[in-house]
Amino acid sequence: MKGEVTNPVPFVIRDSRERAISAAQLGSVFARSGIRRPTDDLARLTKMIDHANLLAGAWAGDLLVGVARGLTDFSFCCYLSDLAVDRAFQRMGIGKALLEHVRKQLSDEVMILLVAAPEANEYYEQLGFEWVDRAWRIPRKR
Repeated sequence: MKGEVTNPVPFVIRDSRERAISAAQLGSVFARSGIRRPTDDLARLTKMIDHANLLAGAWAGDLLVGVARGLTDFSFCCYLSDLAVDRAFQRMGIGKALLEHVRKQLSDEVMILLVAAPEANEYYEQLGFEWVDRAWRIPRKR
């Protein structure tokens, strides 16, 4: 059944203030999740960590298996720039738990916005996101 939790493993969600996430750990979970990010560029990953003001990890023991990273004013909007879960740990409720952790950090006045990979559209709809078609971007050069 779609959305069913299978092979449950114990995991815990920790805010980055409780348990720091290193650039190497972030790059590793990105690579294992299949998300398109600069997984080997530790300097860039460090900036991604340092400048996010909302960062949480899902931990299975000492292994980072998921991450939520966002930029927010905690008042009006939050851009959830990364929601990634290691492929070996997907369909276990980790992404949903990370999103719930993010939502608890924000009030009901805050809109959450993300840019999804096309193959993830159905997943985000199941989490309660609604499709919007009025976004614009200036693409990265690298």
